[in-house]
Amino acid sequence: MTVRVQQCSFDAGAELNAFSQGDGVGAVVSFTGLVRDLDGRLHQMEIEHYSGMTEHAIKGIVAQAQSRWALDDILVIHRYGVLPVGAPIMMVATKSAHRADAFAAADFLMDYLKSRAPFWKKETTADGSTWVAAKDDDEAALERW
Repeated sequence: MTVRVQQCSFDAGAELNAFSQGDGVGAVVSFTGLVRDLDGRLHQMEIEHYSGMTEHAIKGIVAQAQSRWALDDILVIHRYGVLPVGAPIMMVATKSAHRADAFAAADFLMDYLKSRAPFWKKETTADGSTWVAAKDDDEAALERW
């Protein structure tokens, strides 16, 4: 299991290639989240966190996934700091002998990271900066787990 909370960017392809190595691996599932601009107004996103607390919370979410599915490994990378549109924010990868476990665990991790990992996001547009509020859809997604 690897959890990295970092300011610097990462190469999702290189991370995935390194993560995918190993004998007996039948499935690798990955997701990379990017800073998106839905209406053409976003200049940047700023992500804040409390060092130590954030890593501890993410490791707890990862431990839940490990206890629920047969996984060989998990990778979670999440960035903080000022990120431009199109920049990678985070990556989740799961490795298992079987695809069902890898897909389910990755989906679970994404839902819980989106709603429970202690990050605060601020979007900056030409009109100023606003903090991103929690979304009801993200909270509702947790109900299936």
